[in-house]
Amino acid sequence: MSGDHHDHLHTHDDHAPIGATEPRPEYARLERAVRELLIAKGVLTAEDIRKQIELMDSRTPAMGAKIVARAWVDPAFKARLMKDAKAAADEMGVDTSNSATVVALENTPARHHVVVCTLCSCYPKAILGVPPAWYKSSAYRARTVKEPRKVLAEFGTFLPDDVEIRVVDSTADMRYLVVPMRPAGTEGWSEDRLAALIGRDSMIGTALATTPA
Repeated sequence: MSGDHHDHLHTHDDHAPIGATEPRPEYARLERAVRELLIAKGVLTAEDIRKQIELMDSRTPAMGAKIVARAWVDPAFKARLMKDAKAAADEMGVDTSNSATVVALENTPARHHVVVCTLCSCYPKAILGVPPAWYKSSAYRARTVKEPRKVLAEFGTFLPDDVEIRVVDSTADMRYLVVPMRPAGTEGWSEDRLAALIGRDSMIGTALATTPA
């Protein structure tokens, strides 16, 4: 019998497929109106906005993969990561000064973590970049807390029945980084080679790290 566990559980009735997204053209209109107002009022300039967009575009899951790979090969760094993920990310050159608290969660043979934000789309952008569209969808947010094993199966992630699945709910003040299990057969690999096995989804918990061929 599995020990599926939900932290900060919220109730939803949405059973749509995970890939489903709802178009929101009004959001684009609202964003444009707010942006133009801020520029007109002198709060921001178009250059300020451009720089922020470029900063967000520069943040990708590759940074998170480097952090996880370092944790796989360096026990002291891993201990620091598990104690204070923001400080550990800063060690790796990530600017987390404007980020919420980040907690690292280690997957083990007995426990698998998967991250969701049931109320919106809180996400460790400084470490993983922009969240995927499915992470923000109401289907993923609603179903993951209620049927995590089924949702993982839709991502192609099948776990033994005796593995506890722990669903953790991101908030405005708390974000999560999943540290996937290191695949067997990678002993002696360099950090760069290991990082190539660590995809974005494995750091959210919807996938495992890639097993080398």
